[in-house]
Amino acid sequence: MAAGEIFQGYRRERGLPGVRNVVAIIPSVFCANTVARRIADQVAGTIAFCHPVGCSQVGLDLELTARGLKGLGANPNLYGTVVVGLGCERLRPRELAEGIAAAGKPVEMVVIQEEGDTLRAIEKGVALAGRMAEEAGRQQREPFPLSELALGLKCGGTDATSGIAANPALGWVSDRLVAAGGTAIFTEVTELIGAEQILAGRGTSPQVSGEILTTIGAMEQRLAAATAGAEFKHRSALISPGNEDGGVTTVAEKALGGITKAGTGPISGVLGYGQYPAGSGLYLLDCVGHDGEAVTGLVASGCQLVVFTTGRGTPTGFPGVPVIKITGNSATFTRMRFNLDFDAGPIVAGASIAEMGAVLFAKVLSVASGEPARAELLGHDELFCITRI
Repeated sequence: MAAGEIFQGYRRERGLPGVRNVVAIIPSVFCANTVARRIADQVAGTIAFCHPVGCSQVGLDLELTARGLKGLGANPNLYGTVVVGLGCERLRPRELAEGIAAAGKPVEMVVIQEEGDTLRAIEKGVALAGRMAEEAGRQQREPFPLSELALGLKCGGTDATSGIAANPALGWVSDRLVAAGGTAIFTEVTELIGAEQILAGRGTSPQVSGEILTTIGAMEQRLAAATAGAEFKHRSALISPGNEDGGVTTVAEKALGGITKAGTGPISGVLGYGQYPAGSGLYLLDCVGHDGEAVTGLVASGCQLVVFTTGRGTPTGFPGVPVIKITGNSATFTRMRFNLDFDAGPIVAGASIAEMGAVLFAKVLSVASGEPARAELLGHDELFCITRI
């Protein structure tokens, strides 16, 4: 492998390597959040993924929660997981543990009602998590080819520079990675309306093209239904005030700029929420555009790293998965220099997309190999958000 064509990661028993190496404490239900959090507080190298769901849900709503948490637990950056349940919830802790174990991950389980009380559950969880974290700590990074990297593509806080600088630079990275046998996944289906025909034209088969049109069309129908009542007309805007202030005024305008982060190559398929790709290539993930839900969806589909473009600027990050923030607005980069990782603004001033894309690509490999992203350094973890219907 040529120099610069590798990254340093942690080998897994199955699947892609991790670019981080942490133990997850995942509650199956919100009732177990405090126990999960106190276990993580006592064991270095662990992260508690607390959330407000797992019970009083039915049908697709509950299924999405199950898929999301199972997909999260299977993410390559997690060495293993301790599932913490209450014992009477609808998402049974054993179902969650077995779903994660199916990906070849070490999994342990603590059920509060079976232990007797939260103190004993915490004590058992600390012992289990401590042993797992000790095992993870013995691992060393080793080199892997680009074909072993899955990159999530995201944009948020868009302004006019996003579509002409930051997103095209990320698109260059996506094309480069996929050409080397790697994987890139983009989402935010709510923000693809108006560009569906362009994306469908990039499908690798008529079936994929049809799935792209169906996915975006279904999202448009959901949005139309949600805003049909006259009493909700004042809540129907898909463009945020920040987008408008930054020069992006229509959904189609945002979509045409947003799709450039997915490069120019063929789209291999459409993924459901919590679904992992069957092979390498570029994929569309069926998930909404809310930053937290979208990034969580990318992580739950196996992305080891996310690159997040933002014209207006945002400090957000994801626990256990580096989120690289890039902007095409040099003024934003200067103003938020402690939150942003990369300035693609020189493209606006005349630098080539390929030139800046190559520099960004090197940054991606450096972060994948252990360099902390700004969101990691500052402890930002706001982007963990399980989607709901």
